[in-house]
Amino acid sequence: MLRRLSLRDFVIVTALEVDFDGGFSVLTGETGAGKSILIDALQLALGSRGDAGVVREGAARAEISAEFDAPAAISPWLEEAGFDVQESLLLKRVIDAQGKSRAWINGSAATVAQLRELADHLVDIHGQHAWQGLTRAPSVRALLDAYAQLDASAVASAWQHWKAASEQLAEASKSQDKLATERERLAWQIAEIDRLAPGADEWETLSAEHQRLAHAQSLMDAARVALGAASEADTSAESLTGQAIDALNSVSDYDPRLGPVIEALAGAQSQLQDAAHTLASYLSDADLEPERLQELDERMSAWMGLARRYRRTPADLPALHAQWRAELAALDAASDLEGLERALKAALSAYTAEARKISQARAKAAPKLSDAVSIAMQQLGMAGGRFEVALLPQAEPQSFGLESAEFLVAGHAGSTPRPLGKVASGGELSRIALAIAVTTCQLEGKDGGEAGAGTLIFDEIDSGVGGAVAETVGRLMKQLGRDRQVLAVTHLPQVAACADHHFVVAKKASGGSTSSDVQAVAGEARVAEIARMLGGERLSSTSLAHAQEMLDLSKQAAVSPAKPVPAKKAKS
Repeated sequence: MLRRLSLRDFVIVTALEVDFDGGFSVLTGETGAGKSILIDALQLALGSRGDAGVVREGAARAEISAEFDAPAAISPWLEEAGFDVQESLLLKRVIDAQGKSRAWINGSAATVAQLRELADHLVDIHGQHAWQGLTRAPSVRALLDAYAQLDASAVASAWQHWKAASEQLAEASKSQDKLATERERLAWQIAEIDRLAPGADEWETLSAEHQRLAHAQSLMDAARVALGAASEADTSAESLTGQAIDALNSVSDYDPRLGPVIEALAGAQSQLQDAAHTLASYLSDADLEPERLQELDERMSAWMGLARRYRRTPADLPALHAQWRAELAALDAASDLEGLERALKAALSAYTAEARKISQARAKAAPKLSDAVSIAMQQLGMAGGRFEVALLPQAEPQSFGLESAEFLVAGHAGSTPRPLGKVASGGELSRIALAIAVTTCQLEGKDGGEAGAGTLIFDEIDSGVGGAVAETVGRLMKQLGRDRQVLAVTHLPQVAACADHHFVVAKKASGGSTSSDVQAVAGEARVAEIARMLGGERLSSTSLAHAQEMLDLSKQAAVSPAKPVPAKKAKS
């Protein structure tokens, strides 16, 4: 529910703060006073498009803040997006004189797109030209689906799979020659590498073995020199170490401190003996192996030649081989027209199954919505009027299902329902739009469905109606206000008299400039405003008495509210 709306330097508003309560509230005022300014400001706070034109002349920027009770349903979204979760939800929008915009959610910087995401959970706005959206197939279908509590995401996903399979088959059919050429090239390249048959780690192994055999003579010569120095020569390290041990052993009884030295020398002598044994084994196994070296030269030459041809390093050949095999497999799959046709058939079957579920739900909901709106039309002065939701089959699968939807209307008994956009009377259009809005708002969130937006706004949607019908409009909005917060911009005194809360928008001139202000009215001030709406600026005792009577009758109706009309089919 909207709790507070604050404006600063917005259009012709210098500074304004309005507190709202639950129930049904109206905004009234003279023509041109700026009754819709609050609605425009609220829409900006909810992420609508804004430009420098909203900044009051001479000001640096416009600021709009809207505070709502935070619906529990948005808490996970706020947490995931990194915003504080509080009992209230504060949205702020600033637009400077250059048209640059900034936004905040609960004090943290946000994007305009994030404001728009929250808007669907907070406010539902019905404008005076709401009927225009109801002539467009996507809007009609969306409204019917919302009424039927449908989630069409599964059919949209199935349609995407079908679309992708269809495009893949079409592309493969069109590109068979090109695919065949590409496949031939890949197959030839793979065959070349197949002949080499490179192992995954073979290049590293070949390089190490080649390096050893290429330096085999040097390795053997160095091993012989090391063996002689360590053990076999007359003055080898092992013999000299033995002499040192013998010399120290002969005098060790005289000084025990020589014991550790003798042990260290004995350990060194043992290590020299081990090293000599290892070198001897190495020399006994060592061989120049010229034949093996030649084999390695040839194998490595083949590796390097193939690597140069494809401008890769030899070590990259196994990975390149695997990549080409994967590409060839993909080409084989793309060239398998029979397989692609089977995949397309399966995708179409899955789509059709999901779409039929949606079709059944729409076919069940359409007459219920038709009956409910038809009944509301009777209350709005269109006796005998009939409303129908027509489902129109589609020639091809669509992301939304197998049918589109269209609203048909007969304005009076005996007439044939026609598309809503072809209904000529502007007053009828407004009343039909109101009947649809009231019906869908009343039923939204029932039967286990999710609750809709907590605040409903009607921006002069009652244009073109009057008299008894206007009274019905007011009663219907008041009825909606029992379950939801309802805010209406209206010029009808009958509607204003039904409100729980009344705000008056007025212009005032000061210092050569004009500004707009909003004040809550009650008591005599409210009677005077309704009297003005009835008879103009010159208030008479008759208009004041009439205004008071309207307010008294509205209060009586609130004490004993009429029962809602049952949702049965309207007779034509």
